[in-house]
Amino acid sequence: MKSRRTGRFVAPIAWLVLAALSWAQQPADLKPTADRLTAAIYSGPAMSTLGELADGIGGRVTGSPAYLRATEWALAKFRSNGIENVRLEPFTIEAGWRRGTASGAMLSPLARPLTVASVGWTPSTPAGGVEGEVVMVEDPSVEELRLRTDELRGKIAFLDTRNIVGGDLAKGLAKLDAAWPELQSAGVLAVLAPDRAKNNVLNAHDSSWGARLLPLPVAGVGMEDGELIQRELKRGPVRVHLMVENRTSGETTVNNVVDEIRGRERPEEWILIGAHLDSWDFGTGAQDDGAGAVSVLEVARAMMALGKPPRRSVRFALWGGEEQGMLGSYAYTQTHRKELGKCVAVLNDDNGAGHPKGWKVEGRADLMQAMLPWSRGLLKDLSGGDLSMDITYDTDHGPFMLLGIPALDLWVDMTKYFEVHHKASDTFDKVDPLDLKAGAAILAATAWALAESDKPIAPRLDHAAVREMLRNARLEELVEQVGVWKP
Repeated sequence: MKSRRTGRFVAPIAWLVLAALSWAQQPADLKPTADRLTAAIYSGPAMSTLGELADGIGGRVTGSPAYLRATEWALAKFRSNGIENVRLEPFTIEAGWRRGTASGAMLSPLARPLTVASVGWTPSTPAGGVEGEVVMVEDPSVEELRLRTDELRGKIAFLDTRNIVGGDLAKGLAKLDAAWPELQSAGVLAVLAPDRAKNNVLNAHDSSWGARLLPLPVAGVGMEDGELIQRELKRGPVRVHLMVENRTSGETTVNNVVDEIRGRERPEEWILIGAHLDSWDFGTGAQDDGAGAVSVLEVARAMMALGKPPRRSVRFALWGGEEQGMLGSYAYTQTHRKELGKCVAVLNDDNGAGHPKGWKVEGRADLMQAMLPWSRGLLKDLSGGDLSMDITYDTDHGPFMLLGIPALDLWVDMTKYFEVHHKASDTFDKVDPLDLKAGAAILAATAWALAESDKPIAPRLDHAAVREMLRNARLEELVEQVGVWKP
């Protein structure tokens, strides 16, 4: 997802002292066991496992046959590591969608092909495509669109969703959600949305939240082709042909893959380690988030190899529907809501396999203080000693964070991440083996410490404290808009 919406929040000072005292009470044998886990990760098959997923299965759009194959593959991987308590947990999405073919061409005033691809969760054009003049839509407000009904009828709308969303995702999504039915009612044939990447490189994405099918065909058009269209529109009429063929369906069942290593002393208490299994389909989802999914599998394998479970239970989850709005992890929080009081912490891995830095503590100063002993010791040796107060609602820690559960999001160098994010270049060869294993080792060591320690790392926040955190980070409007939060 990676909306990159961030902010900061400071917890009360009393919590800092309490958290530091409780976290300091560590069993003396934690570091040797953590060292065994990291050694198992570094000597393990992470890259070959990633090759099976990325090259062998490829892009895994939520609900697609490729995603189904990925869940079956993940089940087999967990079981091959000796974990028997592995299962599929279903949830439903509003609509199923599979990409077909797309093509576009400018017919006049120039005759030339256009670089286009369907936006996710949009329907097909009629057989043979649509042809019409392009109309620029700079203001997609309901009032403006209703005033322009006659002008829009039978045309192809050019809608720059980049400018509409801008820096305020909540307001942008609300405006787009209201605009789509108005454009349909006005008789618009299809919509062209310019991409943000240079050199006509296209990003796979959708233009709604929640796997909802849009009422009109929407195609992304390369940045430079989009700029050409805009220049020509200033000179006179532009006519294009657009063809989009997708497969759509109604309500669709999707599965998360979950399993558990039962704790030896406090099995009713648990931590959760997760990453998302779905991806977009231009590339093969190696960075986003094949690297995270493989890291979760590797941590499970390494823990099973110890021959002794930790004090608390450890649950592992590979989520579906992350790219459509963290749908799988949100569904899990709803299905397991009665158990979440026993969830000590959630660790999430979905920022690619860049060189690791440490952990984002998602706005919680008490959690940061509690992490300091490990960050300055064991995790620093693993290149994971840094901590960030950034708070985001852009990946699968989010639904747990909203419920006040301590959430850690693996923090890595993302300098080059967006060169491949959602693009055809998100492939196996972009993953550095040492960085992948380093991130997995940090995940394993942190998870063991959380599961083995005497006391929980930090308290669960109540609704009011989470609300304050969201407001300080300017995230409350977004989570309200997408229907996952009530003030």
